[in-house]
This record gives sequence, C-alpha cells and structure tokens, in this order.
Amino acid sequence: MARVLAEAVMVLHFAVLVFLLTGGFLAWRWRWVIYPHLAMGVWAVLSLSTPITCPITVWENHFRALAGMPVLETGFIDHYIDGVWYPESASTLVQLVLGAIVVASWIGFYAGGRAARRLSRC
Repeated sequence: MARVLAEAVMVLHFAVLVFLLTGGFLAWRWRWVIYPHLAMGVWAVLSLSTPITCPITVWENHFRALAGMPVLETGFIDHYIDGVWYPESASTLVQLVLGAIVVASWIGFYAGGRAARRLSRC
C-alpha cells in the first residue's frame, strides 16, 4: 500500500507542476484560479532560490521509506526531470523559458481583465 501511495504522490507532484505551468492560462477562463496559481508561483520561486524542501517531496519520501524504496536524495525535479527530460546543463535555460511562459500567462490574464472591464463600460 505504501508503494501505491508513494506513486500517487509522485503523480500528484507532476500534476502540481502542470498546474504551475498552465494555471495562468486556466485563469483566463476561470478568473478565481489566479489566486492559487499566484501562490504556486511564489512557492516555485522560493523553492528555486532557497533550500526549502517541498512538502510533497517529503510525503513521497515518507511513503517510499515505508515501502522499502530508496528515498529521493535530491528534489523531485532533480530526480524525475533534470537530466531525464532535458540535459542538466540546460536547467537554467529551461527554468527561464518556463518562467517566461508563466509570466506571459499572467500578462494575458491581466490584459484580458482590463479588456473585459473596458467592454462592460460600453
């Protein structure tokens, strides 16, 4: 059971990362989504710039240990993504590109809200 929970937490972690990348665009349609997405953006910046351990990684390590599996010695991204989906040498570039996508989604959210307010005044 602990192995299943460890894998479920891993899937949850991937889902959180997908939300981090796409949440700003989802907020274009469902405006309330911007609040949890902004919180995720702040968390992402903190986790990249400080030695904070993600609580989802802590949960996964807990269940991995219970299942007798090795725990993640590095963070989730370092274990599952860096060097797997792209070369580790491209890490900074990938972070900048993904950050730019998120910022672009926020700009689009802001611009869409301004346009909607202008239309409602007409």
